[in-house]
Amino acid sequence: MFRSTDFDGALAPAAAPRRWPADAAHRWYDGLPWLVGCNFTPSYAINQLEFWQAETFDLAAIDRELAWAAALGMNAARIYLHDLLWEQDAAGFTARIDAVLDVASKHGIRTMPVLFDSCWDPDPALGPQRDPRPGVHNSGWVQSPGVPALSDPSQHARLRDYVTGVVSAFANDPRILAWDVWNEPDNGPEVSLCDPAVLAAKSNLVTPLLIEAFAWARSAHPSQPLTSAIWLGNWSSPRRLSLIQRVQTENSDVISFHNYENPRKFARRIGWLKKFDRPMLCTEYLARPTGSTFEAILPHAKEHRVAAFCWGLVNGRTQTHLAWDAADNHHISEGRSPWFHDVLHADGTPYSADEIEFLKRITATPSVTA
Repeated sequence: MFRSTDFDGALAPAAAPRRWPADAAHRWYDGLPWLVGCNFTPSYAINQLEFWQAETFDLAAIDRELAWAAALGMNAARIYLHDLLWEQDAAGFTARIDAVLDVASKHGIRTMPVLFDSCWDPDPALGPQRDPRPGVHNSGWVQSPGVPALSDPSQHARLRDYVTGVVSAFANDPRILAWDVWNEPDNGPEVSLCDPAVLAAKSNLVTPLLIEAFAWARSAHPSQPLTSAIWLGNWSSPRRLSLIQRVQTENSDVISFHNYENPRKFARRIGWLKKFDRPMLCTEYLARPTGSTFEAILPHAKEHRVAAFCWGLVNGRTQTHLAWDAADNHHISEGRSPWFHDVLHADGTPYSADEIEFLKRITATPSVTA
């Protein structure tokens, strides 16, 4: 089992409320069905801002698409929020979150909001969002906070207000499954450069704020667990974890992770993570060309009672049916290669009827606790 004494240095503020004991996390998880869900962005939205801003928010579309998710056997959804939406209109944003939670709950789906995200465009801006770039995966997704706010300490007070405000509003709401504090905090366009100096600079910016973000969320005393998913590298021992991964795992009530590898490697990572002795949630998977498919991954997840959230639901303005590498995407567009992510066409028809049949079958029977 991994222990805090395996790590050197303080990874959480001493004055912050402490994370859940492992037995409390297991009691919470034992009271849930096996969780199978998706990362949900409605098809009309290119990013988090277009999802939630009043001018583009479309509850009817959200209702329709979450109904499709429920019909597949899904009972959970991970959704991305954004700090700028709180700054723009806190009351209106809160009301729209409440409306989405109502719609999801109506369909038997519990929701995991994501508070911050380090992926893609580092300079988000409110207002009309650009159109998707042809042939490009997730071409309009934006970071939260953007790099200008991340690197400006004077803006951290408003980020604290955003976290405490949102979590406080729903701290005892049974429609909320859990809080994902920060999506892939060590990701971003600069990661692909593999420049150690650039990566160190990013880590130096993110790590203190990640620690604070956990403390801010916990200060609202939510009844739901907090987490942040690790996704890179070798997790087979504490000493192999990066500083950011140590912060994530030491502050998470339940352990979450992302994995887009084949089933053998997925199963190996489950084995590594069992050493934490906490419930496990795979909050991103499904990359068909790499071998991360429903048929390959879900049997392992079910056997070990690992929650599983695929990336995407309906093919829309995020264009995440396309691959990370744009060079592959003309093959996908021509139907010569499989979709990368996503499950349904915009009209609700399945990309693969066989996948849908499998999903319905595997979610129809309960899992057994490993």
